[in-house]
Amino acid sequence: MSGVRTIVGISGGVDSSVAALLLRDAGEPVAGLFMSNWADDGSGDCRAEDDRRDAVAVCGRLGIPIHFRDFSREYWDGVFAHFLAEYAAGRTPNPDVLCNREIKFKHFLDAAHALGAGFIATGHYARVERRGDRHLLLRAVDRSKDQSYFLHQLGQAQLAATRFPLGGLLKREVRRIAAEAGLPTAAKRDSTGICFIGERDFREFLSRYLPARAGEIRTPAGDRIGEHPGVFYFTLGQREGLNIGGVRGYAAAPWYVVGKDVRGNVLYVDQGADSPYLRSRRLWSEPAHWIAGQPPASVFRCSAQTRYRQADEPCEVRVNDDGRLEVRFDRPQRAVTPGQSVVLYDGEICLGGAVIERTDAPLEQRLGAHAA
Repeated sequence: MSGVRTIVGISGGVDSSVAALLLRDAGEPVAGLFMSNWADDGSGDCRAEDDRRDAVAVCGRLGIPIHFRDFSREYWDGVFAHFLAEYAAGRTPNPDVLCNREIKFKHFLDAAHALGAGFIATGHYARVERRGDRHLLLRAVDRSKDQSYFLHQLGQAQLAATRFPLGGLLKREVRRIAAEAGLPTAAKRDSTGICFIGERDFREFLSRYLPARAGEIRTPAGDRIGEHPGVFYFTLGQREGLNIGGVRGYAAAPWYVVGKDVRGNVLYVDQGADSPYLRSRRLWSEPAHWIAGQPPASVFRCSAQTRYRQADEPCEVRVNDDGRLEVRFDRPQRAVTPGQSVVLYDGEICLGGAVIERTDAPLEQRLGAHAA
């Protein structure tokens, strides 16, 4: 593949389409690569074939070559197996973080190098900047679309070989550029959720891999108020799907998941979105990943996100000798969820992050680590 310096991950969406367009128009020798990451059985709304056709159409419109790679086995081993294990343990995993680390910036990068390219590019909303001998991962200009949260597991070698052409653009500008260029994806809606689940019923999908057991729904005081179809179908702070009607002795107010006892097969709920049982001020994590290769200090202040698109939350971070973190927030946080990631920032700079193990939420403390 003579002369191509950058391989763009073409997903069949508008963002990756515009990323390829911008690089091409800047004079960069580029090619596209479409990744098949899930062996779709046709029962959901993953629409892999539609995306593949759109990717081919975009590259045809741009006049650039396109390549195809099947990473479905790597996805199963590196992402989906972990996804199932976490749900079985009662935690709520974030497969997008693992997909970026294991597929898009590992196997895709290896494939690009094998094709003779030195760089990869994607349609992520983030920025890479070199300062001295370090590559920094920065937030996107469009904070409403910033995806650095999902990219916090990247390292120096990956960032040095990665380009994010959309990092300095607003989403509406991306749509405008696509429309003006006549790209077939200009008006295509953004994908939502997890591709391998799509828009099918989450419980039905998960039940294919994790057999569920019905159990009791209780209040933190121990009152039995209903029955659930399986504790790992639910996550902290969830309101939908509980099917709890009027309960004698309680006000007619919404119920929210506040805890899971996997071993006891009990789902705990409380009334009110701001229930004290959803509040925590501290969390403890698995060993952290640092984009710079090491933390800024053993104890330092920064801001953090415990979920995507969350506002910055000031905190103090303590790095233990084993690499695990203790994060203490300045104010209580709602529904901090084991299995999700805590991602740390110094202003616009993403420092890294880690998977949340446990918090000091009242019910979690009572049930024990991992609520299991």
